[in-house]
Amino acid sequence: MKIVVLERNSVGTDISIEGITSLGEAVVYPNTVADEVVERIHDAEIIVANKVPLNEGTLKDAPNVKLICEFATGFDNVDIAYCRSRGIKVANIVGYSTDSVAQHTFALCLYVLEKLKRYDDYVKSGTYAAQSRFSNFDLPFFELAGKTWGIVGMGNIGRKVAQIAAAFGCRVIFYSVTGKSSCTDYERVDFDTLLAESDVLSLHCPLSDLTRHLINKEALKKMKSSAVLVNVARGPVICDEDLYEALVEGEIAGAGLDVTSTEPMKESNPLSRIQDSSRLIITPHMAWASVEARIRCVNETAENIKAFLSGGNRNIVNL
Repeated sequence: MKIVVLERNSVGTDISIEGITSLGEAVVYPNTVADEVVERIHDAEIIVANKVPLNEGTLKDAPNVKLICEFATGFDNVDIAYCRSRGIKVANIVGYSTDSVAQHTFALCLYVLEKLKRYDDYVKSGTYAAQSRFSNFDLPFFELAGKTWGIVGMGNIGRKVAQIAAAFGCRVIFYSVTGKSSCTDYERVDFDTLLAESDVLSLHCPLSDLTRHLINKEALKKMKSSAVLVNVARGPVICDEDLYEALVEGEIAGAGLDVTSTEPMKESNPLSRIQDSSRLIITPHMAWASVEARIRCVNETAENIKAFLSGGNRNIVNL
């Protein structure tokens, strides 16, 4: 079968994708933008993608497509209903980035909570060497132990974060956006309680009509002024303009973001104006991307293709 890999570089050029390309006649593109999709997939039978739109507009002139594989867990770039109508199967990968995203969640939190940028600069500027006392803690920081860690999205990543937070000595609470969570290991609360009681609030939910701008001006006003907000979910779960105002006005203490409303982040985003890293750290959507996670991503995609070629339905999301 002809396999077209549209966004090879999205898993990193340091990671081999031979496990995928060896499964058929493969054409590999480093990156693909929306207006290049139609031409590149016109004779494809299997498409491997990540973010580019795969919908009626891009797929209608690709009559041979039988399988779309995502280099991701999310598949919001694919028109599932249209693919179902065409008999095109869509496969994602689940759980490959759980450890990586959970680790990055705490990296963001602790960077802000302990004011690490400020103290690193203090040492490297020579100020520490010039002082007479052995320590400096002029900018106060706090322990996680005894604090309340709130979570939105108690899936694989949310549960991993909950386990780590509990190991730090946190009380863990969570809010189920859909109301359908089966988790009984941690205290489930309503949204207002989550906002009011969380010392750290981390977001691990998918983007949907229920979660778009879930964290907005109203929600931020209900949070503690000492709270830290962490978003490793999807950018539009937070209204960036409202978060900017909340940080500037001191409505919350700080935020750690791995995602923003658009990616890459636009220069016009007001969050780009906050240069104080003791209040805000933003990383470029990298929480998922440890070396180990990217290797798992490629291997799991290859396994999905192998299963399909053998008549199976491994990780098919639109049966």
